[in-house]
Amino acid sequence: MATDYTLYYWPLPFRGHFVRYVLAHAGADWRDASTGDLVALKGAPVAEQPVPFMAPPLLHDRPGDLWLAQLPAILGHLGRTFGLYPGTPAQDALTTALIGNAGDVLEEITCNCGRTMWTRPAWEEFTSDRLPRWMQIFEEIGRRHGLTETDGFILGTPEAGLADLATAALWFTMTDTLPGLAPLLDRHAPSISALSRRIATTPAIADMRAAWDAQHDRAYCGGQIEASIRSMLDGR
Repeated sequence: MATDYTLYYWPLPFRGHFVRYVLAHAGADWRDASTGDLVALKGAPVAEQPVPFMAPPLLHDRPGDLWLAQLPAILGHLGRTFGLYPGTPAQDALTTALIGNAGDVLEEITCNCGRTMWTRPAWEEFTSDRLPRWMQIFEEIGRRHGLTETDGFILGTPEAGLADLATAALWFTMTDTLPGLAPLLDRHAPSISALSRRIATTPAIADMRAAWDAQHDRAYCGGQIEASIRSMLDGR
C-alpha cells in the first residue's frame, strides 16, 4: 500500500534519523524504501532520476507529488508542511542555522564522509577542541532562549519544533550509538543532552526508535569510517 512519504536512505540512523524523527513526531504516514530501491535510483542516469541527485537522503512526498534530495531541503519542506517552524523570521532563520550546524558536525565526525580515516592525534584534537565547541554552541543557543536541563526548548518555543527534532537527531543518535561520546556531551552541553533525551523518548519517536533497533544493528554511520570512529573510542 502506498504511503504519503517514502524515505530513501541507507539502513543507518546517521542522516536518516533526522527525517525519521520529524515524520514520527508529526504522525506522518511514511515508510523506508528498500536498499535495493535506493541503489537503483542512485545509480540511474541523471536524466532518468525522479529528481537529479548524488546521494541520499531522498524523500518522495506523494501528496505534494514532490521528490527532494539534500537533508536541509527535506527538513525545511517537512517543517513547513507540519508547522514545525517557530513562525518568526529570526527564529526561522535560527532553525535553518541549527540544521546547518548539525550537518557540519556530521561532516566533521566522519572526516568529510570518510575521505580519510581517523588517526589517534587527529581524534584527540577533534574530541578536545572542535567537537566540544560544537556542543557548546548548541548549549549556548539553548541557554540564550531559556533552555535548562529540566525544561524548555532550544529556541524558547512553547513546544518542540524542527530545531529541537534536528538537535535530538544529531546528539541523541550520536551518543546512543556511540556511548563513549555521551560523557563529553553531558559535560559540555548538559541542557542539550537532556533536551535530546526528552525528545528521543517522546512516545512517537521512542516507538520509531524501538522498531528501528529491533530490525537493525546498532550502527551509526556505517562502513569504514564508523569502524575508524569506534577504534578511537575503544582505544585501538
